[in-house]
Amino acid sequence: MVCSESWRHKLKKITKAVFPVAGMGSRFLPATKASPKEMMPIVDKPLIQYAVEEAVAAGITDMVFITGRNKRAIEDHFDKAYELEAELAISGKEELLRLVREVIPAHINCIYIRQAEPLGLGHAVLCAQPVVQDEPFAVILADDLIDGEPPIVKQMVDIFRQHQCSILGVQDVPREQTRQYGIVGSAPMSADLEQVNSIIEKPKPEDAPSTLAVVGRYILTPRIFHHLGKVQAGAGGEIQLTDGIAALMQEEKMLAYRFKGTRYDCGSKLGYLKAMVALGLKHPEVCDEFAAYLDSLK
Repeated sequence: MVCSESWRHKLKKITKAVFPVAGMGSRFLPATKASPKEMMPIVDKPLIQYAVEEAVAAGITDMVFITGRNKRAIEDHFDKAYELEAELAISGKEELLRLVREVIPAHINCIYIRQAEPLGLGHAVLCAQPVVQDEPFAVILADDLIDGEPPIVKQMVDIFRQHQCSILGVQDVPREQTRQYGIVGSAPMSADLEQVNSIIEKPKPEDAPSTLAVVGRYILTPRIFHHLGKVQAGAGGEIQLTDGIAALMQEEKMLAYRFKGTRYDCGSKLGYLKAMVALGLKHPEVCDEFAAYLDSLK
């Protein structure tokens, strides 16, 4: 199965990324009681900033945030902070002023859409349709912090440019963990690229078609909106993105990409701590002292 010629003519450069950030972050309560989980810092930047920087590095200019209640801090973070900037300027703190002003480049557009009810990841992506319209786009889950060079979305955009179809970011997981992910069945095309022929949401280990799990990075064609609009809500009334992807796969070619990088599941406490240690050891301001401190704990 290949993308039709009409799609090939329609598809353009990817300029939009969707960030579903309406979740409650219940696994990090009480820290997330009044502050979004996406604003939890890794060293000195919140998770959502790492995700946006990854999109910027891929040439994406329109950041579409699907928000919910108590998410105003995300909007404030990417907004101009006049009072803070004025105070830093008066105090002569030029380096801090530069950091605040460079949270997001001037040419980037931030668009915020409210998801009124927590109806699942598929519904969150569907909420982006009025902005994305008839364009291919990226979906980035800030919970999955993936450290790679070049950044993961840039790797996937480069592959999209060649193949002009939807791409799922995947990695192998232990078989006993398949019930935590969407798992794909696929046929190898190259060392790091496979053609997807099935996808199952959170299968039992004995039912999983493989151990190749979809993890927080997607390039999707706009046809996904048609299928998400038809998906029946499952348990908890949620619309699963996996169901929309499974339907899209029946009419369009879909690829799974084994990205080059290290993923930290910052939706879990352990993954969050691992990310803090790994990126702390790479941070130019604190890496040496932090490494020495960790060595002292042995």
